[in-house]
Amino acid sequence: MRIGELARATGIKAETIRYYEREGILPAADRTDSNYRDYSDSHLATLTFIRRARQLGFGMAQVQELLALSDRADKPCQNVDELVRDQLEEVERKILDLSSLRDELRLMLRSCEANRIGECRIVESLARPLI
Repeated sequence: MRIGELARATGIKAETIRYYEREGILPAADRTDSNYRDYSDSHLATLTFIRRARQLGFGMAQVQELLALSDRADKPCQNVDELVRDQLEEVERKILDLSSLRDELRLMLRSCEANRIGECRIVESLARPLI
């Protein structure tokens, strides 16, 4: 399949696919007689894997590690488990940070009862230096 078809099938932009190929994340595609890239079902599977891992928040280094591990079907999966455990901890940390941010924004909204910006507690609190 050509790059446009692969892009549509995976939801990954053609330029990103070319980037993955240049960086060695995606194996190089064969070329047709007219020098078009000709991607296989294997490329589709790899890009689907990458996209799903990225949706779960894995960085590209982690995605590459997961891809490398996925090629070793006979090995124990403790390395994969560790990567997922680390990602889960990161997601939970981000949730706590976002919850704290939400609470602070709610507090800011409740503290403002002014009708004019000059009296606005939100603007006042944003102007205070960070601790």
